[in-house]
Amino acid sequence: MPTASPPPPQATADGDAGVPPWRLLLAYARPHRWALLAGALLGLLTGATGLALPLVAKALIENLADDKGIAGPLILMSLLVLMNAVIGALGGYLLRRTAESVVLGARRRLTSYLLRLRITAMDRSEPGDLMARVTSDTTLLREVTTEALVGICTGGLTLVATLAMMGWTDPVLMGVTLGVMVLAGSLLGVIVPRISKATKRAQESVGLMGAALERVLGSLRTVKASGAELREERAVHAAAEDSWRQSVRAAKWEAIAGNTAGLAIQIAFLTVLGVGGARVATGSIGVGTLVAFLLYVFYLMGPIQQVVGAVMQYQTGSAAVRRIQEAHRLPAEPVAEPAPLPGPDQPPLSLAFDGVRFRYADDLPPVHHGVTFQVPARGMTAFVGPSGAGKTTVFSLIERFYEPTAGRIEVDGRDLGDWDLARLRASIGYVEQDAPVLSGTLRDNLLLGNPTAGEDEVRQVVTTTRLGPLVERLPDGLDTLVGHRGTKLSGGERQRVAIARALLRRPRLLMLDEATSQLDAVNEAALRDTVAEVARTTTVLVVAHRLSTVTLADRIVVMDAGRVRAVGTHGELVAQDALYAELATTQFLAAAESGADGVGGAGGVVGLSGSSTPEHVG
Repeated sequence: MPTASPPPPQATADGDAGVPPWRLLLAYARPHRWALLAGALLGLLTGATGLALPLVAKALIENLADDKGIAGPLILMSLLVLMNAVIGALGGYLLRRTAESVVLGARRRLTSYLLRLRITAMDRSEPGDLMARVTSDTTLLREVTTEALVGICTGGLTLVATLAMMGWTDPVLMGVTLGVMVLAGSLLGVIVPRISKATKRAQESVGLMGAALERVLGSLRTVKASGAELREERAVHAAAEDSWRQSVRAAKWEAIAGNTAGLAIQIAFLTVLGVGGARVATGSIGVGTLVAFLLYVFYLMGPIQQVVGAVMQYQTGSAAVRRIQEAHRLPAEPVAEPAPLPGPDQPPLSLAFDGVRFRYADDLPPVHHGVTFQVPARGMTAFVGPSGAGKTTVFSLIERFYEPTAGRIEVDGRDLGDWDLARLRASIGYVEQDAPVLSGTLRDNLLLGNPTAGEDEVRQVVTTTRLGPLVERLPDGLDTLVGHRGTKLSGGERQRVAIARALLRRPRLLMLDEATSQLDAVNEAALRDTVAEVARTTTVLVVAHRLSTVTLADRIVVMDAGRVRAVGTHGELVAQDALYAELATTQFLAAAESGADGVGGAGGVVGLSGSSTPEHVG
């Protein structure tokens, strides 16, 4: 299997003013230069056998005219035809195989780069468009490698050799043919830029169509529940129709260019036939010379079409390379080997925010306005406050998904920016708010953060997170496929899988973002006890919307409108902070009403934001 090649040179931020597309194409092809050279030489050899045929045909006709034997020329012609077919097939296979290797290398580089993209870059990008760059845009490199890079060399050399042979056969007829070719070339010079523009728009529209389709398929249940199938269908169809229009426009200009070359050959043939016939009649040349020259005119069509095709494929390939390079210019995290997970003897991490300010984009309002708090190593710290207070953003900054615009974050006494990114994340277990589960088996999901975990560790964490009944119920146990985004699991089951995945990493810092919001009371209580046990030996941060979780915390950070209002225990904050007291009182009242209705107990269903959220049994 081909090895991954080094990344191509990066274009500058202004795109077209940077590295020219032909240099980028050469960079993709450079690792395979010897295979391409061999294919090009085989192509030239194929052309050489073709060029020899008219000369043999001329000798055959002259032998017939002079009553000489024709067995030798016939055998030679047969051998040339056979060699042409065999060498052409071998060269074609070698070039196609090399082209596939170029595509593979481009896909490897691009997918590796996209997996390292910063979250800020993903926030500004459409996943469907990025997928189109990996699939359709890289596929275009297959044709451009053989048609453009090799075709323009072999076709150009063959064209020059053919013209030289025509000039050697008869300079007058050569001049006539060359005049027709110059006229056709002038017309192609007008058409080619239009092909380039239309091709680029066509590829951009394919990316937009992919983005529209990914948007719908990624939220298909929501679309169906909203009765929005027809509206979304029209949006996807509109994107597909725009792609069709742009592709048809490109096809129109390509067809005009191809037919211009064919028309030039026909005009050249008729002109040569007329002028050549007159020269035969005057005795300037013989019939054999005219036949040989006409064969050269016919043979000229091959290299001309090859060169024209190479130019058109270059336009397509250059647009594809520009789109691939645009993806390579997105900000990405540095390449790093996976860091080892913490050992059992490593201490928990401490944490400190000092005047941290942050906004997600320059055109968006700030999320944090000078956030300051300290979390000692070991114990549980809960973050509470209304929605939009900036609680989840705290976790994103710790994971370095984003960088603060001002202030300082310290982890274990070191500035966050001084940490090796892989080692930092290896020390953290993070359960996101929506507890995503990947397509694959249940075991794949559990081992995602620690693929070397032993069977005993897996069994222990399954028991700890109360996943045992689920594993027993599934037809293939841990090896059961969970479906796209875990659709075969309930919301509560997905949350428990996410918690188990984080615990398997043996983190020095565990972050749980509303990690029990979809659990029933029994499972929530069990996992709450598990988290409390983990907090004895590690640092646990919890974004909590439930009072039952908050009251177990060693300290509570109350956030409001991007600021820290207060820090303390539950009892201290009820007495000292009006917002926390109001949220706590609201929850107690709601819990009491729920208990009176026989629905739930204290802290069961109401978030600290003051909004009721139905319980999803997991």
